[in-house]
Amino acid sequence: MRSVAEWFAEYGESHSHPMNKLLHWVCVPLIMLSALGMFGSIPVPAAFGARTVWLNWATLVVLLVLLYYVALSPRLALGIALAFAALLAILNVLASLPWPLLTTSIVIFVVAWIGQFIGHAIEGKRPSFLKDVQFLLIGPLWLVAAVYRGMGIRY
Repeated sequence: MRSVAEWFAEYGESHSHPMNKLLHWVCVPLIMLSALGMFGSIPVPAAFGARTVWLNWATLVVLLVLLYYVALSPRLALGIALAFAALLAILNVLASLPWPLLTTSIVIFVVAWIGQFIGHAIEGKRPSFLKDVQFLLIGPLWLVAAVYRGMGIRY
């Protein structure tokens, strides 16, 4: 298994332009939010109780992704777990809007991906996930690592 440093080094090769970085700071969290919203919109079997933002397919995805992140870096996994909690709380608010969460999630997802591709057009490099789909999970962790570096926290 590649180390988190190896993942970040390769990811950083196509994320060095300031505008691309800025777009990633906006779009990656929005993509995470919208993807969780789409997973959260999948009906939960009645045997599992009432459907809430805290007990649905989105939380299962979060738990599985956190296991991957713990394997890469337990310290970074803790930071992104806080981010996931915030995203799930935002989804709880979005789910209370008078239109379906799925609709909101799809619109956010499409707009955020357009932003990502604009960033990569400016960068002049293809998105990393086109080389390895695991980079879709590295992007959010890369942002958490940047926050850690800014705070002087080792990961």
